[in-house]
Amino acid sequence: MTEGERRPRDGRMTREHILTAAARRFATHSYEATGLRDIARDVGVDVALVHRSFGSKEKLFVEALAHAVRPEFAIEMLSTESGTDLARRAFEHDPERETDADPLALLVHSIASPGALPLIRRFTMSEFIGPLAERLEAPGASRAALIAACLIGIRIFRDVLEVEAMNDAARPTLEPLIADVFSTILSGGNQ
Repeated sequence: MTEGERRPRDGRMTREHILTAAARRFATHSYEATGLRDIARDVGVDVALVHRSFGSKEKLFVEALAHAVRPEFAIEMLSTESGTDLARRAFEHDPERETDADPLALLVHSIASPGALPLIRRFTMSEFIGPLAERLEAPGASRAALIAACLIGIRIFRDVLEVEAMNDAARPTLEPLIADVFSTILSGGNQ
């Protein structure tokens, strides 16, 4: 965006544009390769506004992660759906994600970063595993982490590694197996 194409100033909308741009940028570039200037340029604002709005690259990264992941939505879904529903979701793409940054891409691009890894770890524990664990019976934290690990692992094998045995053609065989795994986790192994 050029200087003449800068967006008008509406604090909330500008902040939302910055978050969306940051999530997209972190989903396509590593944490280290992404700078506040890049994000400001993507939005058409001054880098000082990005810094004033978020305080630091670390804080912006965490907020961009939350913007992409939408932990409150994920926690509600994971704590109320059945194993069959979760297995179905493992094969479906969220249509609301088409214009937003893919949380898996954000994670994959930055998880190896020494700067981003502790941020991702803290975010995962405080915004996802902890709140989900509170909704599950004991051992809630282990069960919440296992659900997240399974969903992320399935997505990595399907979408990143493109393992043929996990593709859509294998769905009729895999989905019931995955449903059994999720049902066991959700029931605490008491099926």
